[in-house]
Amino acid sequence: MKYNKNHIKHKVVLLLCSLFFVIQGNSQELETYIATALENNPEIQNFELQYAIATEKVNEVNTLPNTDFSASYFVIEPETRTGTQRFKVSAKQMFPWFGTITSRENYASALAEIDYEAIVIAKRKLIVSVSESYYKLYVNKAKQAVLIENIELLDTYEALALTSVEVGKASAVDVFRLQIRQNELEQLQQVLEYEFLAEQTAFNNLLNRDSAIEVPIVESLLMPSEALEITTENLALHPELLKYDRLFNSVTQSELLNQKESHLSFGFGIDYINIQPDSDITFNKNGQDILMPTVSLSIPVFNKKYKSKTKQNKLQQQEIEFQKQDRLNTLETLLDKAINDRKSARISYNTQVKNLKQAKDAESILVRSYETGTIDFNDVLDIQELQLKFQMNQIESIKSYYLQTTIINYLIQ
Repeated sequence: MKYNKNHIKHKVVLLLCSLFFVIQGNSQELETYIATALENNPEIQNFELQYAIATEKVNEVNTLPNTDFSASYFVIEPETRTGTQRFKVSAKQMFPWFGTITSRENYASALAEIDYEAIVIAKRKLIVSVSESYYKLYVNKAKQAVLIENIELLDTYEALALTSVEVGKASAVDVFRLQIRQNELEQLQQVLEYEFLAEQTAFNNLLNRDSAIEVPIVESLLMPSEALEITTENLALHPELLKYDRLFNSVTQSELLNQKESHLSFGFGIDYINIQPDSDITFNKNGQDILMPTVSLSIPVFNKKYKSKTKQNKLQQQEIEFQKQDRLNTLETLLDKAINDRKSARISYNTQVKNLKQAKDAESILVRSYETGTIDFNDVLDIQELQLKFQMNQIESIKSYYLQTTIINYLIQ
């Protein structure tokens, strides 16, 4: 089976649509980034060139052996009844056994199909890599926003603490504790800024563009309200498994070619000998040139190598079957883990939502307590720390959900 570039691009479009069906509306930018990466990534371009080379090899093998030409000049001219031989010209063309060239084409096409599956696999993996990097950038930005929010919250509490110090209801130690906590959060936020720049460089490199280009990130990713249905039957059609089918077929075609090459080959030719007329010869064929058709056979009498090749092919097919089964087991394990990890991410997210609400309620109680003059700033710091923890965990849960969805789609779409 032969593929062209339009066919490849068509499959890529379908793959993109399927991969992003579950997150449409949340990351339109990500779709655009992936399309750019698929077009510009040098690794993908390398795989496409390998496929183009493999496809061109089909034309390379669709040829006959070289035609042999030879010319001889008689230094010592032999005498014949019709005259003296001057020179000899020969031409010969060998032909492989019937169907051998077709078998070579089929084998070359089978090898090209392997390279095509390699393109599909590489593009799927690139989609995963771009998505993972994008979600890392999202998490970084989201955590920075949470830290800034908490720093501002501590500013409010610091103002309350300063007022309480003035009226003698709090000590300066409470203020220092709040300020120290602010310093810690500011440090974390600054560290995240540098981590964002490093990940942004990695992201831009996946798109094969200037590493300094700013990457806009979606402001928020929402947890889908319902779990999406997963069709595990599609796993058997995964390109990583189809590649083993292509490998198996290539070995089959290799054996068919081996059988053809184990037959004899034959050739046809013609010899022309120039005769110089002899003055002593009087009959009418004096000086008549010689034209002699030839037939030749090449018989593989010692055919041990063909028998050995047949045995190797059988063993190689068995090896491919074991490799495919092993890879199928691995993919099934990855799929099951991704499904359960995504369920865990949803559970974790829902838990963080509940905890965060309770932390907000506790915060409200503390603020109301200030009005009565009974605020405890140790409790303030504890609640703020819990609130920050729940917010960070919530972001991580969303990230985990989308990452596991990306892995699931890589395996079954």
